[in-house]
Parts: sequence; structure tokens; C-alpha cells
Amino acid sequence: MNSLINTAFNPLVATLRRSGLLAEDLDYHIVRASMVIMFFFFGYQKWWAYEAERLVPFISNGPLIWWLYPVFGHQGASWFLGVSEWTFGSLLFAGFWDKRLGILGAAGSTATFIATVTIIPLMPEGWDPAAGFPAMTGNVPFLMKDVVLLAVSLYLLKQDVVRVTKQ
Repeated sequence: MNSLINTAFNPLVATLRRSGLLAEDLDYHIVRASMVIMFFFFGYQKWWAYEAERLVPFISNGPLIWWLYPVFGHQGASWFLGVSEWTFGSLLFAGFWDKRLGILGAAGSTATFIATVTIIPLMPEGWDPAAGFPAMTGNVPFLMKDVVLLAVSLYLLKQDVVRVTKQ
């Protein structure tokens, strides 16, 4: 069985090495770029009324972000989140050249996803009544992506801190 696996994978690994896709830090740069793109698109949505209304169940049930409505109102809260997302995305983008700015972006990104992940257990009707936990319904499946995005944020934070301390 091992020889069959080696026969199949050795040429693949050799091709990937020659292509440069396994170059040092490629994964780190792809992860950073994907977070920049994600923050750009999600931040853009926050400028429109449809997104401000879509955010109501999330902000209303967020133990760390509920205060946005009393302070900013519905549209203002959406704009605040959009500005925050564009700020963190810009800092992550600047982190390609200056890891100190990358640290700020990754720290903001980490805080963002801590805030959204804490909504998951508190979201009304988030778990199917017939199937129970962990059968997700409603808005919970949308929020589950933030568990991965939190891990990515922590990865970038660690990578940038390590790079800054080595300088």
C-alpha cells in the first residue's frame, strides 16, 4: 500500500516543489491576502441599509457588541463595523511591508472574531429543536465561519509578533 501511495504522491510533490507553490511563507501570504479581501468585501456591505437590517439579530444578541445600537443606532452601528473592518483590513494589507502594522491588524481581527464567536451560543433559534445541538439553524451556520477566521487571525498575530521580535 505504501508503494502505491508513494508512486502517486512523489511525482505530485516533485511537481509542486518545482512550481514554487511550496515556497517559504506562501501560505502565510495567501492567508494574509485572503483576510484583506474578506475585510474589504464585508466592510463594503456595511454601508448599505440592507446590511444594517441584516445585522440586527447579530448585534442584538452579541454580548460584546450589544452596546453599538444605544451608542450609534442601527445604521451608525453598521457604519462603525464597516470602518473597523476596513481599518483592520488596511492594517493587515500594510503588514505585507511592516509587520508592526500587521500586528495591529491581526489584533483587531482577533477582537472582531472573538466578538462574533461569542454570539453563537446566544443566538435565538440557533439550534434545531428536533435535532438539537449541534444541528445549526438560522444565523448560527453563518457565524460558524468566524471560528476559522478567529484561528486565522491568531495565526497572523503570532506570525507577525515572531517576525517583529526576530528583527
